[in-house]
Amino acid sequence: MEERPQLALSSRSGTKSLFDSARNLDEKLSADNPAEAPGGKKENYNKYVVFCTLLASLNSLLLGYDIGVMSGALLYIKDYFELNSVQQEVLVGILSLATLVGGLMAGKVADAVGRRKTMATAAAIFFVAALLMALSPSYAVLMAGRVLSGLGVGFATISPVYTAELSPPGSRGSLGSSADLFVNIGVLLGYVANFALSPLPEWLGWRLMLGVGAVPSVFLACAVLVMPESPRWLVMQGRLSPAKAILLKTCAGNKMEAESRLAAIVESLGDEYEVEKGEELTSSKVDDPEELLEPRRRRKASNVWKQLLLPSAPVRRMLLVSLGIHFFQQASGVDALVYYSPTVFAQAGMKSRTSVLGMTIAVGVTKTLTILVATIWLDSLGRRPLLLASATGMTIALTTVAVTFRFLHVGTKVDTSGAEHASVAVVVIAMLAICGFMTSFSIGFGPTVCVLTSEVFPLTLRARAMSLSIGMNRAISGAVALTYLSLAGAITTSGAFFVYASIALASIGFVFFVVPETKGKSLEEVCKYFGWQPDDLRQEKV
Repeated sequence: MEERPQLALSSRSGTKSLFDSARNLDEKLSADNPAEAPGGKKENYNKYVVFCTLLASLNSLLLGYDIGVMSGALLYIKDYFELNSVQQEVLVGILSLATLVGGLMAGKVADAVGRRKTMATAAAIFFVAALLMALSPSYAVLMAGRVLSGLGVGFATISPVYTAELSPPGSRGSLGSSADLFVNIGVLLGYVANFALSPLPEWLGWRLMLGVGAVPSVFLACAVLVMPESPRWLVMQGRLSPAKAILLKTCAGNKMEAESRLAAIVESLGDEYEVEKGEELTSSKVDDPEELLEPRRRRKASNVWKQLLLPSAPVRRMLLVSLGIHFFQQASGVDALVYYSPTVFAQAGMKSRTSVLGMTIAVGVTKTLTILVATIWLDSLGRRPLLLASATGMTIALTTVAVTFRFLHVGTKVDTSGAEHASVAVVVIAMLAICGFMTSFSIGFGPTVCVLTSEVFPLTLRARAMSLSIGMNRAISGAVALTYLSLAGAITTSGAFFVYASIALASIGFVFFVVPETKGKSLEEVCKYFGWQPDDLRQEKV
């Protein structure tokens, strides 16, 4: 029996072990992760993997476009259908609820039919939803299209799992964070579509804005035809020959590295498979999987959910990391600024609609460019440094916004020129602080959260654990979006941002003590860090 990592032996030693080990994963696993792959130099940015990642990221582009285009289309929709404020809020907010439902469904579908077909399903849902919204004759039909779009978003959340399972350890962070990058590119494309189609007649403009979203869906559906399936999912189904063929491509033809990764994947499944006659996983045997592995009966879905809802100690620690970072990502108030940025900018002193729109676009561009930088740094600096820098910057920026808003509210009755100049200066500081918050968020908590979630869970739990984490994400996002105006009305806008700043401050401690560094480690090595062992081994210790 393979010796367990030292951390696994102390998985029950309490909180201190968790906090100490969160900072030392790199040291504990470095001996098992040589700089060069077996058989030659490791190629981190394999062109084949990059190509497949870009295709999978079209799902995120569709999500971003849907968010961005609705912000502008709503200006025309509310007049066309004569919507009141509650109907507008429901039209916008229903996306998060539908996404939560779709995300929970996606994990089961991805385990049953594969990651690739799940993304194809997302593309089909997006296509139907875009056409339904564009052709909707009534508010009810428009809502139905919006719900379908949310379900598509939920199914699209499987793309980070696909990217993580396909990518080499050395580039998994950068490639995985491309999903968040494409979300923001999609948002900007939505803004562009709003601007370009705004001169059209009112009855036509908003329909084309929403209908254009069907075009990327067609490209994604075509892309699925050339994308490979996740090799880890194929192994889970007992299909080793196609899994090895895909791993060879992701390893740039390095046969020894491909076999090493395949062996690690099979080992991580534990009693999901059994090796006949105790034979080793060698190249001669891998070519004939029927002689090597006998798939055992698949775990029932209820058993997978049982492991997540009634988790063992290792799974509890995985859930703590995943659900925790998803909570802090949304609870720090990012959606309050995304959904209500025009209101926030107006409260800060910007009265012109043109200036508000320009400031919103400026924030969007800043956020996208920063995520691009973070994508490059994720695999060189690591996840933890970017998350810590992100949380620190968010705390400072949110505190600055809260303080400047307090000064703006107090100084509105002062009429002297000096005070007026002071108010203008405070407005400028508030705008810079908001941009600073978006920049800080985008350098860490924006692109890193889904990357970490796709890394920390074992193969048999990964897809549904991602669904559970996305459920947490969407629930907190919806709560922030639905309570911001009420919170600001109850304790002032300044008070609301002080609340968000305190949550961001708490996230610094959470990241420092709980979140591990996973850069450069295989998915199987990361699972060992948490003390996860294959079922037959773990039962001996429980």
